[in-house]
Amino acid sequence: GVMSPETYPFVKDKYQIPTKRNIKKSLKLDEIEAIYNYEREEYSSQDMAIDFWVFSYLCNGANIKDIAFLKYKNIHTETIEFVRAKTERNKKEQEPIIVPLIDEIKVLIRKWESKKNDQDDFVFPILKKWLTAKQEFDKIKGFVKKINNNIKSIAEELNISKKVTTYTARHSFSTVLKRSGASIEFISESLGHGDTKTTQNYLDSFENDVKKEFAA
Repeated sequence: GVMSPETYPFVKDKYQIPTKRNIKKSLKLDEIEAIYNYEREEYSSQDMAIDFWVFSYLCNGANIKDIAFLKYKNIHTETIEFVRAKTERNKKEQEPIIVPLIDEIKVLIRKWESKKNDQDDFVFPILKKWLTAKQEFDKIKGFVKKINNNIKSIAEELNISKKVTTYTARHSFSTVLKRSGASIEFISESLGHGDTKTTQNYLDSFENDVKKEFAA
């Protein structure tokens, strides 16, 4: 009640608080390949981190939370179909993200799956059915941290200068599509975005890289 609506300055057509655009960085194909081919002991923490990072990349840049909530009923003969947990409750009609079930994805599923028979079981042993929402949050947060710690050290060892996290896999997927000539609409659909403006934010670093290439 200190200030009236008429004198409040932070509204449309008045003063706009400046914000810095978050320029995200993706990896190039040779950098992704270097992570994929990194030598590590099978079933080690490094092996787990790389495999789930690659799984995220191959599954349309799926968020780790979506991977954690992935159930056997989401896996079909030729595709994986799921709705993003981030937008599940925000929209009345949910368009599922459809991922081609390629051989590389099948191998990773067989390697790390829970091996349960119930279609409503989680594919990976990250979560359990009886967990509370808080416990689910903590489990996913801890899993992401474990991946990030390992993938960061691996990237540094490979002399990759960019900061590499689970989120980098998602951004790299969209940027590789863009560089392959895919339309913004197709990329937006693949990522499960509600509009192309959100997708465009993912592609900022691509535009900057292209400018540098032409300026060289």
